[in-house]
Amino acid sequence: MDKYAVFGNPIAHSKSPFIHKMFAEQTGQSLDYSAILSPLDGFADTIRAFISSGGKGANVTVPFKEQAYKLADQLSEAAEQAGAVNTLIYKEGKLYGDNTDGIGLVKDLLFHDVVLQGKKILIIGAGGATRGVVLPILKQTPASLHIANRTAEKALNLATHFASFASVTGSGLDDIPHTTFDLIINASSSSLSGDAPNIDAAYIANKPVCYDMVYGKEDTAFNLWCQQQGTSVTLDGLGMLVEQAAQSFYLWRGVMPDTQPVRQALRNMLAQS
Repeated sequence: MDKYAVFGNPIAHSKSPFIHKMFAEQTGQSLDYSAILSPLDGFADTIRAFISSGGKGANVTVPFKEQAYKLADQLSEAAEQAGAVNTLIYKEGKLYGDNTDGIGLVKDLLFHDVVLQGKKILIIGAGGATRGVVLPILKQTPASLHIANRTAEKALNLATHFASFASVTGSGLDDIPHTTFDLIINASSSSLSGDAPNIDAAYIANKPVCYDMVYGKEDTAFNLWCQQQGTSVTLDGLGMLVEQAAQSFYLWRGVMPDTQPVRQALRNMLAQS
């Protein structure tokens, strides 16, 4: 039986084994998928041991995405631009690295009928989560994309990095252009600590779609804040988690699973937790 796994540290909380088990059952694929805790200083050795034992592919989560990028023999354009790999495929003696986070976000937005083409988009945060999704967003041809970060330099550097693909601008949180946005994405870690990003409520005045990459049993701090400002559509990152997993599954097995029942099962799990 073909073996797959998700590697991280910590990893016990991972929903990936549950998600891929549902995908396999739904598509009639025979595979084994597990969660593997890798030592912080032993990721490459852990992956090599897994491949030697018959592993066909892997998902990679924090804090190993950059190490997976360096480990891969070949990289997709998405992984190259993200500077990180969340999906490894072992084929014909080579390790191929891809990044499905961005396509996961785009597919989740489209699932909720949020069209990106011709829209003005603001991303809050300039870390790895943002870098992983910028290129797939730009491929949807938005009217504009602005990256705002607490440290302006990081946002400006990221904007410069992607400038060859489309017009991308960057700034500090206090210097966001005075305009309206159709979509605001929180890619910062603020919600993990129960805080909303420190941006002016004026940017929520026209009721844009608000999206937080974090998810939980309750609404995130960012989404609650957006609701308080009167926005009507707030989305969290659970769908992105499922969609990026579906893309990984497709890369491994050549079959695209239906994400709807998996989304619902995860929501039910969260509600009961």
